[in-house]
This record gives sequence, C-alpha cells and structure tokens, in this order.
Amino acid sequence: MKDQMLATLENAKEYTLAVAAAMPDEHYAFKVTDEVFTFNELLHHIGYGIYWWEENYIRQKETEWTPPAVTTGKKATVRYLTDAFRSLKKSVEALPENDKAIHGFYATIDHITHHRGQATTYLRYKGITPPAYVF
Repeated sequence: MKDQMLATLENAKEYTLAVAAAMPDEHYAFKVTDEVFTFNELLHHIGYGIYWWEENYIRQKETEWTPPAVTTGKKATVRYLTDAFRSLKKSVEALPENDKAIHGFYATIDHITHHRGQATTYLRYKGITPPAYVF
C-alpha cells in the first residue's frame, strides 16, 4: 500500500513542480480575475495545504488553518512546494496503518490536484501549454 501511495505522491510532486516551472517568474503575480489567487498565491496555497492536510488528516493532530505569509517569486515558491512535498513523503513513509490516515493521504492528493488544475488554467491564459499529464 505504501509503495503505491509513494508512487502517487511522486507523480503529484513532479507534475506540480513542472506546472510551477512552466510559468515564467515575471508572471507569478498574474491572476485570471480579481476574485482569485495570483499564480504565486495559488502555488503557495497548494504548499500550505499539503502541510495542513498532512498535520490534520495523516498525523491526526488538529491544527488551525493559519497560513504563513505568502512566498514571493518563483524560486521561493518552488522551494516551499518542494519542502512541503518532502515533508509529506516522510509522513507517508511513517504512515500508521489505519483507514483515517490513508484517507487523509488521498484527501491531500485531491486538494493538490484540484488547485494544480487551476494553475494549468493560468498557464493557458498566458499562452503557455501546460506540461503533459503523466500517470
């Protein structure tokens, strides 16, 4: 089970980081409309979401939603995402064998997928073809 989860996580990480890499640094402040995150904020939200879902639903330690200040720029945001994925991998490797933790992992992956899909739309708005999806 863990091998499958780790493979799913690696795929999610690589694809998310490819989406992040596709947007030029000068467009990280871009937002599709006033009501939504900038591309940078969206990727930061994915990173913080990884930490929050991991803490609450994998480690099963109730934590309030208190995101830190948003990272600024491509380099810092990609580093934040990379660190979040690294943390999640460690939690999966130490995952307790119970349904709640396993469900928490897949809920975390679902949150990543949801917002990564939004990020690919931002790329399209900028005329950038998103990286091909790989499974």
